[in-house]
Amino acid sequence: MSNSPPIKETLRQARAKLHGLRSGEGCWSGRLSASALSTATAIVALVMVKRAVGPNDPRNDRLVEEGLAWLATHANTDGGWGDTIHSRSNLSTTTLVWAAFGIWPDAARTRASTIAAAEKWLIGRIGGLDPVTLATKILERYESDRTFSVPILTHCALAGRLGMGPDAWRQVIPLPFELAVFPPACFAALQLPVVSYALPALIAVGYARHFHAPSGNPVVRTVRSLALERALRVLTTIQPTNGGFLEAVPLTSFVVMSLAGSGKGDHSVVRLGLEFIQHSVQPDGSWPIDTNLTTWVTTLAIHGLAATGTLELGELERVATCDWLLKQQYRRRHPYTNAPPGGWAWTNLPGGVPDADDTAGALVALKTLGAREAESREAAAAGVKWLLDLQNRDGGIPTFCRGWGKLPFDRSSVDLTAHALRAWASWRNALPAELQLRIESGTTRAAKFLRQTQESTGAWCPLWFGNELEPDDYNRVYGTSRVLLALAETRLCPEAAARAVVWLAGAQRADGGWSGGLADAPSSVEETALAVESLGAALEYRPELQSALEPVLRRGVAWLTARIEAGTWLQPSAIGFYFAKLWYYEEMYPVVFTVAALGRATRVLGA
Repeated sequence: MSNSPPIKETLRQARAKLHGLRSGEGCWSGRLSASALSTATAIVALVMVKRAVGPNDPRNDRLVEEGLAWLATHANTDGGWGDTIHSRSNLSTTTLVWAAFGIWPDAARTRASTIAAAEKWLIGRIGGLDPVTLATKILERYESDRTFSVPILTHCALAGRLGMGPDAWRQVIPLPFELAVFPPACFAALQLPVVSYALPALIAVGYARHFHAPSGNPVVRTVRSLALERALRVLTTIQPTNGGFLEAVPLTSFVVMSLAGSGKGDHSVVRLGLEFIQHSVQPDGSWPIDTNLTTWVTTLAIHGLAATGTLELGELERVATCDWLLKQQYRRRHPYTNAPPGGWAWTNLPGGVPDADDTAGALVALKTLGAREAESREAAAAGVKWLLDLQNRDGGIPTFCRGWGKLPFDRSSVDLTAHALRAWASWRNALPAELQLRIESGTTRAAKFLRQTQESTGAWCPLWFGNELEPDDYNRVYGTSRVLLALAETRLCPEAAARAVVWLAGAQRADGGWSGGLADAPSSVEETALAVESLGAALEYRPELQSALEPVLRRGVAWLTARIEAGTWLQPSAIGFYFAKLWYYEEMYPVVFTVAALGRATRVLGA
């Protein structure tokens, strides 16, 4: 450790890398990982369109061939696939890929060994490949949440992996797509079996099941038939202009394959969705899980650059980034989730939807930038109100929609709640008195939610950013570090913060880094940086912890410094996306989190 360069020198290198990634527009775009899951669903969607409308575009055959070649090349040594090339094999993705190989006529001949290895993995994992076993295990993986399990089984049914004819579709649980014709305000009361963001899948996948195996109940069958055209009009209304629902290839592909495979191949939703899929393919033949996280990584970059206490951006740079962020705020009610104006999405593209984490991040970033004062204050007032209106009765903050239910995305989340606290605190004194009163009330309720959800160990379990090496897939280092950062900055819940400090410091591994918190897993740049930043914030809040925390922080900084010196710090780790059973990585994360960690460390440890 004594031979390591000073923290400020290491920080200078990391900041230079982050500055170099900034685009001419003043934002940071990042790059998402290639996804076997996305690639498999895109392939099946392309094939189903070909079957429905004929080979009118030879480009689709090429995309299918190149996608299958990428999948074969990136199979894990055990024969299965994970969501990223750095992920261990999992049931959902391996099933989707196996089905994709099954739908292409030439694959049985040209990719026989790849298919055999996948089948061996699946049999070893679930005991058999018969439709009942496969469907049972997929449904068990996601329990009562049908958001992914039913689309996965639909994908398999369309690919012929569940058998042939109506009997194959009996393994696919019917989704009540007819409920989509009700006003969005009724969705919470209707208790839909999917999360709020999955309305397109509810409609398209539900229709596919109805088309291939209608309900035996004549009343239900008639209601669904009568509701179909209205439900499809809803689907048309909420489709973005570029065709990509949520900018997500899997969701868009599930919609396209379901409609194209059920007599609707010429529907406008299919045509527009197909264009999105075609335009989203990467040069290597794979598809990413989502198009980009530009708004999100931009706000993270601003946070990281400001971690030393001074934002080292020139005035023109600050104004450019501020203008870009202001342009991303939604000024109208969003047709997809019916969200009111005032929020931000994770992306600058048409498929984005306003959500709590990105709205909080944008608010904090605007305050940090300190540019366009009048415009920023007006935007902040709308954004703060948007977050306050989103707050659930339990005091926590959900992702998209208030009061939808207990499924992922719709339940309150500690990481989102902590971020909202930081956003409210950053703008509180600059807003009108009536909004300040609402912030005070919302803060009290949010703090109570965080106290009540803290585990007995002192940790918090987040919704986002899972760790696939953890026994339950959740990443307590991420959750605890994000909540601790908010409590340290806002001076809330001192007893809960103290317990979190003890847990997080105790989760440090022997090598000085951090992983997900519970498992004996390798340390990662992202998790180590998050822990260092939040423990540094806690030390800034409570200087009396210097003797206890300084050795912990110096070991964490040394771990990060060693990775920077070795040139390995830019390799991202797979983390949980949507909720902790779907994995991706973002190439910006190691950079922005490391800059934030080293910046905070310079404040409490010096050079």
